[in-house]
Amino acid sequence: MIKVENLSFSFPQKELYKNISFTFEEAQHCAFIGTSGSGKSTLIDILMDPERYLFEGKLEIDPDCRIGHVSQFSQVDKTKEMTVFEYIGEEFIKIQDEITAMYAEMETTSDMDALLEKVQLSLDAFDSMDGDNFENTINKQLNLANLMKLRDLNVSSLSGGEFKLIQVMKEMLSRPDLMIMDEPDVFLDFENLNALKNLINSHKGMLLVVTHNRYLLNHCFNKIIHLENTEIQEFDGRYIDYNFSLLQTKIELQEITVAEAEEIERNENIVHNLRAIATYNAEAARGRALKARVKFTERLEARRIKEPFVDIKQPNISFGMDNEIEDTTVVRVNNYSVAFDELLLDNVNFEMKSADKVAIIGSNGTGKTTLLREVFKNSHDSIEINADVKVAYLSQLQGEMLTDSNTILDEFIDAGFKTYDEIRSYISNYGFEGEILNQKIGSLSGGEKNMLQLAKVSASKANVLLLDEPTSHLDTYTQIALEKAIEDYKGAILMISHDFYSVVNGMDYVLIIDDKTIRKMSMQEFREMIYASHFNKDYLETEQKKKSVEMKIELALKDTNFELAKVLVDELEALIKLL
Repeated sequence: MIKVENLSFSFPQKELYKNISFTFEEAQHCAFIGTSGSGKSTLIDILMDPERYLFEGKLEIDPDCRIGHVSQFSQVDKTKEMTVFEYIGEEFIKIQDEITAMYAEMETTSDMDALLEKVQLSLDAFDSMDGDNFENTINKQLNLANLMKLRDLNVSSLSGGEFKLIQVMKEMLSRPDLMIMDEPDVFLDFENLNALKNLINSHKGMLLVVTHNRYLLNHCFNKIIHLENTEIQEFDGRYIDYNFSLLQTKIELQEITVAEAEEIERNENIVHNLRAIATYNAEAARGRALKARVKFTERLEARRIKEPFVDIKQPNISFGMDNEIEDTTVVRVNNYSVAFDELLLDNVNFEMKSADKVAIIGSNGTGKTTLLREVFKNSHDSIEINADVKVAYLSQLQGEMLTDSNTILDEFIDAGFKTYDEIRSYISNYGFEGEILNQKIGSLSGGEKNMLQLAKVSASKANVLLLDEPTSHLDTYTQIALEKAIEDYKGAILMISHDFYSVVNGMDYVLIIDDKTIRKMSMQEFREMIYASHFNKDYLETEQKKKSVEMKIELALKDTNFELAKVLVDELEALIKLL
């Protein structure tokens, strides 16, 4: 269907791809992964509209290949006056209405042959979409996603997460040969994420999905395309098996690298001795031996292994504080209520201590972001912030905390940094180096913008962090680095998250929105709730053990203890089989 051969493409300030090749074939459900800013969304744009881009190499797309697309930043159109059913079935209803109108036209037309030809074309199009069954098909999809309750609601009343799922259904029902989705999981609550998983797994055609969501990655795909450092790697199989193969490769490469480093050191010692001898003995043979050894050293250096897929640099995220507060209440919410068109939250009461790490969870559109924003603004009568508290805020609406017209350097000058050199040194910990520092923030990817927000939160040295969907758009390597930063942080965190792993790995307890109010839930209760809806028994515990073994392998590699690393790999393989 689609074949890419030796494709290269650059922006003026950045090379994105260098001679990359890959294919899409029938029935493949492919996860498209890579670190933030590596060019995944741009590559999708090239596939969707190759005429817009000046690239080198070959892009072969079957002329009959129909591509469906769900955008990363789709928004609910509040002006659309149609029901969810009408929105999903819009194309079917349109063709159906056209056919009805043409039948009516037959009573008066003077060119029956031309009209019959038009009718036949519309009937063929309707048939290719399985139009006769479209009502049943829509109902099945809504039931699969547990969204039948939305069927007759106006589409403009949907939450962002609900609308994203409805878009996915609409595109799937048009039966494209290849369906492309760019981060369809961002901001989906637990129930909607599970619905997206069901929709992906039920789809019969080819899928290409950009995602960093570990739940989807572990449960939905039979092919991985990994874009990193201008190169691409294909893997036929599950994401969890791909990660395991990368780890095995990393051990092998590091073992070779250590052996090569020892060989280089031995050769350099020989070169050093030959040079010392050459200072007092100018025999031609000695000179030739020295030249040969120098060339041999150069060849060894050139052969040093640089592997873009196994040596990915994790950002160094670290949350520190200017002043640590003793064990006392830092945030108190008393009888808080909020309403827009309808009451969202009522009689909300909770308080946080100075070292509490708390997740707010609940369905899309239940008022979580509004509550967190009002805690940040501290202007509501029902919210009390300790006078010694310094608060930092990460918004899911990135434009709320970042200025798109700023360059990265300008943004951090505005944040209080004194010099560009100070910014360059600091921001390099977050993966921003070179020309990108002079780019406008508006041109960055969603993941890069979230990384900048994390860097600003860290630089604030606040003792209370308010984080609204901090893992959204972040690649899996950065998600893990963020979890470590949260674990090490000594202050208080109030975090909205729909990411199972972030909540389970980093939070002390959960505040769950239930019947328009909030109640406290222990981590044990949260695990049981998640198991009931999403996971097989002991899944998260097995995932935790897997993570622990992976950490031990990393430590073994740091100590160049390759024998221990290989033993631990066998232990890891046994855990992966359980997942």
